[in-house]
Amino acid sequence: MIFNAARVLIPFVAAFIIGIGLSPLVTHYLYRYKAWKKIGGKGRGMGDETGTPLFDSLHSEREVSTPRMGGIVVWGATLITALLAMVLAQAFGGPFVNLDFVNRGQTWLPLFALIVGALVGLLDDILEVTKSSGGLSLRYRLLLVALLAGFSGWWFYAKLGVSSVGIPFFGAIPLGVFFIPFFILVTLALYAGGVIDGIDGLAGGIFAIIFLTYAAIAFAQNQVSLAAFAATVAGSLFAFLWFNIPPARFYLSETGTMALTVALAITAFSADVLGDGVGVAVLPIIALPLTVTVATSALQVIGKKVFKRKIFRIAPIHHHFEALGWPAYKVTMRYWVITIIAGIFGISIALLK
Repeated sequence: MIFNAARVLIPFVAAFIIGIGLSPLVTHYLYRYKAWKKIGGKGRGMGDETGTPLFDSLHSEREVSTPRMGGIVVWGATLITALLAMVLAQAFGGPFVNLDFVNRGQTWLPLFALIVGALVGLLDDILEVTKSSGGLSLRYRLLLVALLAGFSGWWFYAKLGVSSVGIPFFGAIPLGVFFIPFFILVTLALYAGGVIDGIDGLAGGIFAIIFLTYAAIAFAQNQVSLAAFAATVAGSLFAFLWFNIPPARFYLSETGTMALTVALAITAFSADVLGDGVGVAVLPIIALPLTVTVATSALQVIGKKVFKRKIFRIAPIHHHFEALGWPAYKVTMRYWVITIIAGIFGISIALLK
């Protein structure tokens, strides 16, 4: 048990150190090439067809002076850590073999999704900072996420033989071929929750806690490689958070949120019946801030379409709290606390059999 814990904790610390070292280099180039939005604000969207003047008044100034693409630190540190572990294992063998967490059974797919999501998000960010009209349209981003999720769902179904989802106290519920569209739906919902990236330190802290929670679940299920992957992502996120605490040096943006949300979806499914446990059913609890983000955005749209009035001053609800006068740091730290409590509760349910 202690030995396996070291196999998880060492990559976590390594990713943090690598991320800290990588951040100044990323910062230098992001500021050198002025990698920030040329026009601040959200314009139309966020459940408000008339635009978002209140949001724009709160955030537009920082958006045209703070670089995007800070997510490079997260997926960059994660990939460097994974590659370093592989190289050390091949070159020196011995104890280094046990630190190599990249394998077909548990981590190839989440690493693949992380890379693809990062590259698509990076393309969107590059277009965002070079063209005033914005990056990839939402339609194309959703399509790309759905395609990636569809491939991942098919891989689980056809290659790994997974067609069911674990439910607390009830065991595995078979879905048959409908497992694939369910996989796509969960991934799209997580991606929608990625809009929580909007306040300094908010998304970085929340995603770090969520991935640490799944590292704990995977470790308890003896999925040590998956636990090491999730812990590595968390370590990279803590390095990002070091530089994203107010005032943020850079934002996570699409290259970070798309990579993290698709990787999180696969991690949750991997910690499900593959580990003889429950990983997906507890996802709405463990990722409670993302769940609330999606729910309040949907309610805002319903309010506008059906009742012709907004339910929240701004959606998602974390911006509503800002509009009520909460300082950004208060919103962020209270969300961190809620995520920790939700994560502990989620672990408790996941480990009950």
